[in-house]
Amino acid sequence: MGQTPFSRWLRLVRPQDFVWIPLFVALAATSEILDAFVVVPLVALALVQVLESKIPVLASKRGRAAWILLKLALVYLLIAYTNGIQSNFWLLLLLPVVSAATVSGFAGAIIFTALASGAYLSFLLLLDWEKFVLERPEIESLIQRVVFLFMVANLTNVLAAALRVQSEKYRLAAENLAEANRQVLEAHEAVRRSDRLAALGQLTAGLAHELRNPLGTIKASSEMLNQQLSRENEVAREVAGFISTEVDRTNSLVTRFLQFARPLQLRLESADLAKMLDRAIAAAQREVPEIVIYKNYAPEIPPFPMDAELMERVFYNLALNAAQASPPGATVTVKTRAEGRTAEIAVIDRGAGIDPKQMKDIFNPFFTTKPAGVGLGLAIVAKIVDEHGGKIAVESEPGKGSIFCVSLPVDLAPKPAAP
Repeated sequence: MGQTPFSRWLRLVRPQDFVWIPLFVALAATSEILDAFVVVPLVALALVQVLESKIPVLASKRGRAAWILLKLALVYLLIAYTNGIQSNFWLLLLLPVVSAATVSGFAGAIIFTALASGAYLSFLLLLDWEKFVLERPEIESLIQRVVFLFMVANLTNVLAAALRVQSEKYRLAAENLAEANRQVLEAHEAVRRSDRLAALGQLTAGLAHELRNPLGTIKASSEMLNQQLSRENEVAREVAGFISTEVDRTNSLVTRFLQFARPLQLRLESADLAKMLDRAIAAAQREVPEIVIYKNYAPEIPPFPMDAELMERVFYNLALNAAQASPPGATVTVKTRAEGRTAEIAVIDRGAGIDPKQMKDIFNPFFTTKPAGVGLGLAIVAKIVDEHGGKIAVESEPGKGSIFCVSLPVDLAPKPAAP
């Protein structure tokens, strides 16, 4: 259920807000002059003090400065109406001074305090010096008041600065914890995916080998049947052709299953990333010629060890998927960049995007949204990237497209051969 404006405002009310009410009431009750010219500024000052932190528009530097100046103006009116330099309301200058010292830096705190002190001392200009004489005690009292304002501003600023430093430490710690948690979840998901891939690979390999023998028998039988049928029996010859064609298609599918199940043996050789991507993009472009694929390569990425044939297959699949997901006339971008000891390759499309509910399954074997797909393309892509010690991630927003980002280490060492 959505929140009503009243409920949102109710959440902003704090117990401290109710403390201001009796404090300002006590100020009004103890004032030597009590009329509208005192009550209205006091009420306005109370409202400003309570609402100061509750209006998001005023959270900017200019908004905060305007808020502080408004408080200073209200206090100035109160002091002006209640005996000027002799007013007991001079202590209310602490409100704008403390606010300025809390939300601004040292320079801002000093500037606002000097402004408040100047505003207070300006009442000396309104005195009738023919009738009023400042004795030494009064001068010392004025100096002490100004010094007191600066002392409060400086102390408040020091405490606020320490609080900001501590808050920044907590914020950075929270971000680091969130990033660590994200990496742990990603690693956990990668381990789970690897376990699933291993289990499914073993199952697939067994089924594929068991299927190949009957498929071979069916194909041979259909060919023999086709040879024995007379040319007049067109229907039977056509059915025999269908059997042979479907057996070939099934056999091709079994081959893909075996490729998925078979452990990868990487042939690592120093290869140029740009040239490998060019070959993959050219192959995908031939499949979907109506989509334009732009290249944006970082020239500073040097050749590095990879199995170029397998990696070409990775980016052929990603570029082909991006092109097939894009509407006719759209563009796909393949972008690279160097990030430390890692080369990042992003394949960006402006297609329909991926449903958030499907994001966790797109790299799982046999998951597909294509009517004619078998769901092994991205699973094999993830497997090849994992074997290279890399990572693959995806960002997608329905209706706006997807970004598949592959990160590959540029200093990959060959893995020791299995015993």
